[in-house]
Amino acid sequence: MDKWYSLSGDQSDTVISTRIRLARNIDDIAFPWRLDFQGKTKVNELVKNAVFEEFPEQFGYISMTDLSHLQAVSLAERHVISPEFTSCEEGTGLLISSDESVSIMICEEDHIRLQVMKSGLALSEAYKTADSIDNSLDKSLHYAFDERIGYMTADPTNLGTAMRASVFLHLPALTACGQINAISNTVSKLGLSIGGAYGSRKKPAGDIYQISNRITLGITEDTATANLESIVRQLINQERSAAEREIKNPALEDKIYRSLGVLENARMLNTDEFMELISYVRLGAAVGIIDIPIETINALITDMQPATVSVTNEGIDTVAARDIRRAELVRKALVQNR
Repeated sequence: MDKWYSLSGDQSDTVISTRIRLARNIDDIAFPWRLDFQGKTKVNELVKNAVFEEFPEQFGYISMTDLSHLQAVSLAERHVISPEFTSCEEGTGLLISSDESVSIMICEEDHIRLQVMKSGLALSEAYKTADSIDNSLDKSLHYAFDERIGYMTADPTNLGTAMRASVFLHLPALTACGQINAISNTVSKLGLSIGGAYGSRKKPAGDIYQISNRITLGITEDTATANLESIVRQLINQERSAAEREIKNPALEDKIYRSLGVLENARMLNTDEFMELISYVRLGAAVGIIDIPIETINALITDMQPATVSVTNEGIDTVAARDIRRAELVRKALVQNR
């Protein structure tokens, strides 16, 4: 089955993906940080049984201690789990759909971290899916909920809806124009945050940014997603306008084609170089001067992350071997899709 990130989506020239994440805890059971191994095991069994009963054969279960650290990091690179969950502590588990679009982290910061990923801009669709699964599980698990302050969570900043909605954007033109700091200041005043999705949040690799809601208390899920979508659509228009201006510069067009040439011919590619070059190629595809499907590029961005290259290819035991294999896979994907 194709992974969710290899599929096309709405506004895909600028929006890579959408994520909805819900934090939930079972009533009358202590938060994970207060549970011993036996307590966490009980939570795992409760959540597993509820999921398998409500959604038979739709999810697989993984005990995180059965994974190597590299395998766990690969899951984080593919946005299946949070970076914090890669520690693979005893008593932690993961439920995951075959296309990796839905995952449930068990005993991360909360008993349940349910997340839904969709390609492109799909906030309403992703929330509808998450809400349906969430309501089904609540019937048997009985979440800790207070009428005044909403869902009870280990982190007080998640009280209320306990929902984090995120959109992942490719903003190379706005980055080149030096507009990101101004955008960050503006969205912060609107209760949102923006930062790098890969690399550091202040120095994003590949000009890919994650914008998310920060406010969860005193606001409904529909309002939160509507606010986020409104801002995202403004950023989409700003990026397109900036790209239209920037692409008139012959130097940028030259950089795009040179980047494509390197990716199609390189014999070694490290992660940083790949992300820089693929950003230019994706911009070229977005403005229509390079005929490569956006979904092919999106899949490469995910599949060529370091841990993912290592765990999905046999015989990768050194950084050099990984860089050689990455270059080979990128060449093959780009040539096949031109």
